[in-house]
Amino acid sequence: MIPSSASPDASASFFLSAADDDDLGLSFADVDLADGQRWTTWPTATPTERGPEPRPGWVVTSAGAVDTELGILKTGKEADVFLLERAVPGDPAQRTLLAAKRYRSPDHRAFHRSAVYTEGRRTRNSRDARALARKSEHGREVAAAQWSFAEFEALRRMHELGAPVPYPVQVTGTEVLMEFIGSADGVGAPRLAQVRHHPDLLAELFAQVGDLMRVFARAGLAHGDLSPYNLLVHDGRVVVIDLPQIVDTVANPQGLDLLHRDCVNVCDWFARQRLDVDAEALFGELVAESFG
Repeated sequence: MIPSSASPDASASFFLSAADDDDLGLSFADVDLADGQRWTTWPTATPTERGPEPRPGWVVTSAGAVDTELGILKTGKEADVFLLERAVPGDPAQRTLLAAKRYRSPDHRAFHRSAVYTEGRRTRNSRDARALARKSEHGREVAAAQWSFAEFEALRRMHELGAPVPYPVQVTGTEVLMEFIGSADGVGAPRLAQVRHHPDLLAELFAQVGDLMRVFARAGLAHGDLSPYNLLVHDGRVVVIDLPQIVDTVANPQGLDLLHRDCVNVCDWFARQRLDVDAEALFGELVAESFG
């Protein structure tokens, strides 16, 4: 069942105008929600909590849409990823699959991200910064949503820069909704670590990974935790995921070390597949891109 913490204000769905109901061809009273369903959270999101314009045509923005949980895609130490269908009842043209990544509160995580990733970052709201420092109740609430908003902002920025990332649909509290990378029937794309290909195809995949790392580097950023496990391969295209720890290679004192680790992690995997790659050469290229 979709957790209540991810649900929109229940009253929001009932404040649509009559015209909105007419456009949908239904009223909310006509739809009975089952377990694992909720009204779309899109109307309750502010403009800054929604994906960048221009939005892809597959994004369903109707206030009459229903979110239906279809199963779990991935469990993690600090967040779980669920498969979600967002669809307008009775309108097959308005249906899409989304990945819903839900972060746990700090008290329920098996892993707490190292402060090495957050060095150089600022909390824009001074009240939130003080609450985090004091570890007050409000501070714990801020901490619970801190990583979801960090991931959403990272996805937004990298999407706008042209990096191959899932399109960020919206963020609500501790939940990030993003483009589902996989087939239309809900089968997720494999991770690079699961892929075995001919050397020529591996060379193409490595070239794509290098290109996406250069997009990050030109923005003065590093993924910070890049590995074959957060690189997806879908229809021959590499897509990078898991971005909440993205680091500024200049502002973060450990930025270049984390960039170097990304290079080593990626190159070690390709080398084990018998592809001739050089982590130090890649690192040098990315440093040049970062400060060029």
